[in-house]
Amino acid sequence: MAITDHNTLEGYRKVRELASAYSDILIIPGVEIRAVGGDLLVLGVEEMPPRPWNVEDVIDFTHERGGLVITAHPYRAYGLGDLAKKYAIDAVEVLNGISPSHINRMAEILAKEMKLPGVAGSDAHYLDEMWKVYTEVQASSDVDEILKAIKRGAVRVAYASEKSIHF
Repeated sequence: MAITDHNTLEGYRKVRELASAYSDILIIPGVEIRAVGGDLLVLGVEEMPPRPWNVEDVIDFTHERGGLVITAHPYRAYGLGDLAKKYAIDAVEVLNGISPSHINRMAEILAKEMKLPGVAGSDAHYLDEMWKVYTEVQASSDVDEILKAIKRGAVRVAYASEKSIHF
């Protein structure tokens, strides 16, 4: 699971601490950065890039540290939209839990045009928005392996059902 609060790693750190009591829960470092130009999901990096945040600098900072950059909700407010094509992002959020289906479809088309993998994110700002969508990653329970699998497209996105999801 990745916690990607806006512009802070504190949510990740708190959840990681709580999850440390359980050997079967892996928390991936993450943050959603509101950069000048658009929102970016950063995974796998445990430090914040220096400000001011622009898209290119956040991408460079993240890649230098072995992390992954995903364009968040590209066709909603603060999304990169078609500008994503000019950046070295690693994946596209194609299934956003609070976006209308036509917006998610546009993101899916963007990912295909860019030949990038698509991921899902709940984009939950309230409890009832959690767990509506998920990304299934074909990798071992290791952060680096999960990031590599996402980058190579070894993922599947889906809407969650009313039933529990077991991996």
